[in-house]
Amino acid sequence: MLSVPIETLVEDLQLEVLYKDDCKYINISTSDVNRPGLQLAGFFDYFAYERIQVIGRVEMTYLMSIDVKTRNERLNDYFKYPIPCVIVSRGMDIPTELMDIAQTYKRPLFRTHKSTTQFINRTMNYLESVLAPQITRHGVLVDVYGVGILLMGDSGIGKSETALELVKRGHRLVADDAVEIRRVTDNRLIGEAPDLIKYFMEVRGIGIIDIRAMYGAGAIINTKSIDLVIALEIWDNNKVYDRLGLVEESMDILDVTLPKITIPVRPGRNLAIIVEVAAMNFRLKNSGYHAAQELNQRLENIIEQKQ
Repeated sequence: MLSVPIETLVEDLQLEVLYKDDCKYINISTSDVNRPGLQLAGFFDYFAYERIQVIGRVEMTYLMSIDVKTRNERLNDYFKYPIPCVIVSRGMDIPTELMDIAQTYKRPLFRTHKSTTQFINRTMNYLESVLAPQITRHGVLVDVYGVGILLMGDSGIGKSETALELVKRGHRLVADDAVEIRRVTDNRLIGEAPDLIKYFMEVRGIGIIDIRAMYGAGAIINTKSIDLVIALEIWDNNKVYDRLGLVEESMDILDVTLPKITIPVRPGRNLAIIVEVAAMNFRLKNSGYHAAQELNQRLENIIEQKQ
């Protein structure tokens, strides 16, 4: 199971450390966040103690409204659970009892100056991103007319050259050679380049080129959703290729099913234009227009009229 060390969380979310014992064994493994209003009121059934705990203005106001004895009892009951950390929002002052009991049970205590809702939204988005299942695939990811296209195929088939031509035509490169893919929702994949090779491309015969330095910042994009897979393969005269587009292929990556197109490669075919057409046709299909089905319907109508 993927997890985020608490030290990384503090650094990435820019949290103020109020109390932190040895935290190297504390890891966050869920993107959900808990606001302990019910727990501070003494109700612990179904308490999600494994989540990050965020105390906002409502919880703090309630905590300070009860008498000292009850407050200590509730905080003791609360901190007995193995919570990963407590984060106080809005830069609020920390009651002495809260600090003392956190130290007693050795629970990390942090503070942020962001509003509660803003901080929770940012934290959940951050955790969903870093905890998302991920895989690295050999290929090239490009943004063509807003469609994230993952070019796949054997080494030397022409993926990088196709992407380079697309960049020249005004489209954007995300990753060349290796694509890190994350599943951010049940049906959405995000791709990006590994930090080491970001913005670089290998062109056989020339070597490594820097797309950002050569074509400008408008030629690259850091991340992009993967909408379509295009598989390039050497043209096989013995293989029957789909000429109408009625047969729709698919490919599963991280349990997400993506539409797939297989494009045979041989001298004389302009792959960049074919990829552009595939992207535009994909957008038309998503808007409800399917050219192959439209032609097929016309043929059926003609046959019915003749009969």
